[in-house]
Amino acid sequence: MSLPASRLASLFLDMLAAERGAAANTLAAYRRDLEDYLDYLAEAGTEPAAAEPATISGFLASLDERGLKSSSAARRLSAVRQFHKFLYAEGYAPADPTAAAAGPKRGRTLPKVLSVADVDRLLRVARELVEQAEPGSGARLRAARMRCLVELLYATGLRVSELVSLPAAAARARERFLIVRGKGAKERLVPLTEAALDAARDYLALLEGRGQTGPWLFPADAESGHLTRQAFARDLKILAAAAGLRSDRISPHVLRHAFASHLLQNGADLRVVQELLGHSDISTTQIYTHVLDDRLKTMVRDLHPMSSAAA
Repeated sequence: MSLPASRLASLFLDMLAAERGAAANTLAAYRRDLEDYLDYLAEAGTEPAAAEPATISGFLASLDERGLKSSSAARRLSAVRQFHKFLYAEGYAPADPTAAAAGPKRGRTLPKVLSVADVDRLLRVARELVEQAEPGSGARLRAARMRCLVELLYATGLRVSELVSLPAAAARARERFLIVRGKGAKERLVPLTEAALDAARDYLALLEGRGQTGPWLFPADAESGHLTRQAFARDLKILAAAAGLRSDRISPHVLRHAFASHLLQNGADLRVVQELLGHSDISTTQIYTHVLDDRLKTMVRDLHPMSSAAA
């Protein structure tokens, strides 16, 4: 007897959580994509195990008709591919109908990048807001928290989910590095700047001075017990406005991009940046190579033996 589609989806999500260490946000995204696909199958009167290549093509066509961006459609197809591979591997389906499915064509969007001057201004204003707030006040604690968040993010390039869930012990580090547990429960070593460490220690001292001790560096009344990504993104836009920067150009992810781009501009190796960002595949990191164009042109001009500059 075949299992219902909803049960198959639950088994797939359980596998992602147990075997691949998928985070809650990742699982929620997969669940939304699969629910959309299963709704399509239900309307077509088809069960997942009976899906054929034509079924997958029809689903992709329905996404196009609904006006989904190619990036969103590609993400849906990725979820559907993995779902069907799971069903086939576990014996719930006789074949994988997605094997020959072609994904929607899409160009790689270059990330928004802040200049070094923009980031300097953001950090300077974050420090000034701490100094301007009344000592011992809640406003000073909030300003110190924002300074700590921004300093840490630009110093490390952490994913926002990794940043907001840092343990309080991160601010007590004796060494200038963090051990971060990223996607798939993989650990990596991330160096810290002195400015980031100072900001973290100053903020933790204020936090503990108000008796707010606990496991998290950024505690909050959220269900998780720590600051949410959404709250940080909102406060970051407020800080950007105070620094005279356009708020639509600022997000936690944009600061992560700035970390990577500025390292590459200053000569960092792409493989090193890949490791720092926690990318499992170098192709993910290669989106940043657009910032290297001028540096590479200069290098060829100055160092190539046949160039006029090197002669």
